[in-house]
Amino acid sequence: MAFPDLLHPPSHTSQSSALRLSQEAPRILAKAPTSSLPYPLSLLSSSETEETWTIYENLFLSCLRTGDNVSARKCIDHLTARFGAVNERIMALTGIYKEAAAADTAALVKVLDKYNEAIQADPTNMPVRKRKVATLKALNRPADAIASLVELLDLSPTDAEAWSELSDLYLAQSMFSQAIYSLEEVLLIFPNAWAMQARMGELLYLSYLSSPADPSTLSEALRRYCRSLELCDDYLRGYYGLKITCQKILENAPKTSSKAVAASEDLPPPSPAKVEKLHELATKKLAEIVRRASQQEPGWDGYDEAELIAARALLDRDAEVIVR
Repeated sequence: MAFPDLLHPPSHTSQSSALRLSQEAPRILAKAPTSSLPYPLSLLSSSETEETWTIYENLFLSCLRTGDNVSARKCIDHLTARFGAVNERIMALTGIYKEAAAADTAALVKVLDKYNEAIQADPTNMPVRKRKVATLKALNRPADAIASLVELLDLSPTDAEAWSELSDLYLAQSMFSQAIYSLEEVLLIFPNAWAMQARMGELLYLSYLSSPADPSTLSEALRRYCRSLELCDDYLRGYYGLKITCQKILENAPKTSSKAVAASEDLPPPSPAKVEKLHELATKKLAEIVRRASQQEPGWDGYDEAELIAARALLDRDAEVIVR
């Protein structure tokens, strides 16, 4: 396989890889299996493999990311010829193309109208329902996007992706309790998802910053970060969140009565000595991750560059405080 990135989920493809794949799109598309017969008879004379359509879908998304709408349109044409225009996934991918090609708000509203028509015809069409939510977000209609997600979750209450998106939408509106509740639903479905455990820590931390009246929120954020790191030992975001949460707890320690905090939560708050140890551990591990990832040591790749920069800045701020 000349382009292994085309077999990976699109979210794992870097912008530079997407650009390279887009530039190779004409050559890849020239090898597409073709047939003069209509679908589904076209399958009888098609030379496809198990990987073929994963490749074309991921190539389509890479082309859209880089603005190559011509190649993206060709990818959609091949996929439509293979699976048919009424296939739910093809309808969603076609919608993504139309969203990307929309020149103005009016064109985007027309795409939304098409989604509404498709949902009216088949209320269980989940891919199109999710595209409707994305379009409402693009139109800056968060209340409508939230309402649409709630409708979707009424039909599919175990859709973790939808709960996670709903949590993000609530967070964007500073509705912290609703955002936390939605993410708790994700963790009921995937309790060992370390990224979601750390995300819960972030929501709790932000909730505390918004309303610092309840210090037990910080204690719960600390536990969530610890659980995330228990599940994934080298998770940078987990250590970053653990460090800043420990700092905030230690800053507030003199202002807070431990008896009052203990009375407001089910579990007793961590002792200052334990928080200090956790802060030292987070600092040490963050420094190790930044150092080894920056030196591109084997086994330490894959970290997001922006997250490494943020971690380095946090460590540098600490170093400045110590020097002073």
